[in-house]
Amino acid sequence: MTEIQHLLNETINTLNHEEKRDNRPRFSISFIRTHPWLFVAMYIGWFATLIVMLQSDTLADSVWLLVVLFVLMNGFFFFDVNPRYKFEDIDVLDLRVCYNGEWYNTRDVPPSLIEAILHSPRVDDEKKSQLSAMVSRKGNLSFYDIYSLDKPQKAS
Repeated sequence: MTEIQHLLNETINTLNHEEKRDNRPRFSISFIRTHPWLFVAMYIGWFATLIVMLQSDTLADSVWLLVVLFVLMNGFFFFDVNPRYKFEDIDVLDLRVCYNGEWYNTRDVPPSLIEAILHSPRVDDEKKSQLSAMVSRKGNLSFYDIYSLDKPQKAS
């Protein structure tokens, strides 16, 4: 692992720790805060369906199924999962992108990472000048920008 890869991996691990990115579901009411009217509409729809089912002779016996399905499906809205960022996921397009998104293209690296690379004695001057040019040209750099600076060599 090169020095740039090591510093990038270190930064990713720090972000995972600071933001509690551990792939575990956590109870959260952020859905209600961000979509209050949708939440209210879901309950109005559920109560309307419950009333229709209770009035019907054929559906009255399966009200328990409506309640169970509603509780189970509603449970998903009360949990948030913060996916863990991984160095290995950078520049990989597969099903992980559906879960994590392309965080490495949309998330800017902290300035401390750029400084650490520029001041590291283990990074050659050519890479440092490339990094300086990228910063002056682009301003904020994403994780993919740093990754592309020192792409890992594929074994042949």
